[in-house]
Amino acid sequence: MSPSDANDVPIENNVAQHRFESQFPEGLALLKYHYDRAGRLSLDHTEVPPPRQHHGIAALLAQVALDFARAQKLKVFPRCPYVVAYLDAHPELEPLVDRRPEP
Repeated sequence: MSPSDANDVPIENNVAQHRFESQFPEGLALLKYHYDRAGRLSLDHTEVPPPRQHHGIAALLAQVALDFARAQKLKVFPRCPYVVAYLDAHPELEPLVDRRPEP
């Protein structure tokens, strides 16, 4: 799978499990989240099965989560180191971010 193929990967928002996810034969790729006391979408942890790493799956998970936040008019609190790095590489997304500590 090339990085460009990642755009064809279906990502679901599994509301019951609080995660954006995609199932692969090698396992589940996911971005766990929760809503914090400030009402922000806290992006907590990203996992991608080893055979699927370095193919753009984590970036796609992050982008889908951020698109969801934008559509829902939510601020995002990035806890996951991958999401922090993704946001650092995409400064145009900074208006979605609220990095203040949880109240």
